[in-house]
Amino acid sequence: MPDPTHWQAALPALLAAAIAGYLLGSIPFGVLITRLAGLGDVRKIGSGNIGATNVLRTGRKGLAALTLLLDALKGTAAVLLAGAFGGEYALLAGFGAFLGHLFPVWIGFKGGKGVATYLGILIAVAWQGALVFAVAWLGTAFATRYSSLAALVAAVCVPVALFFMELVQPAQLFTLLSLLVFLKHRSNIARLAQGRESRIGAKG
Repeated sequence: MPDPTHWQAALPALLAAAIAGYLLGSIPFGVLITRLAGLGDVRKIGSGNIGATNVLRTGRKGLAALTLLLDALKGTAAVLLAGAFGGEYALLAGFGAFLGHLFPVWIGFKGGKGVATYLGILIAVAWQGALVFAVAWLGTAFATRYSSLAALVAAVCVPVALFFMELVQPAQLFTLLSLLVFLKHRSNIARLAQGRESRIGAKG
């Protein structure tokens, strides 16, 4: 049985890891990058999302790629920094970073859908799962040109693969993250069902 006194002593540090991860994840790179590029507010075009797929609708592929990279790296950074104190700190910081991207304090808690940050956390927590994500996402995106569908397929494959790899704690974390991905994509799911979802490369 786990020692309850250990968890009581560790609780402040665990909360600090989650909060630090949340604040890092809250940085809205899509908004910052498009404003610095003189493109205005990315939330006013396309889907209104702050992520790389919507930045791509500005027609600026380089800015979309930079947004994707930075949104992923903030998840990776949160995990690696907290991981210096232990695995449980890393997982909590990663969860915090994901929540930060979805509900960023800096822009009224209206954030992105979390796919890039999900991948960044996955790279740091279980790189094997990141390979599964990449194959599932790229295969689905190539076949359908739907970024949202690719993300949903990858979000199903990752926790299943992690459980098969017997990476139990990462699998539990990514089961939760995948549920949140589906929650944030519910409007996309409705548009996919209706045949109205935008395809990769479509401008806003």
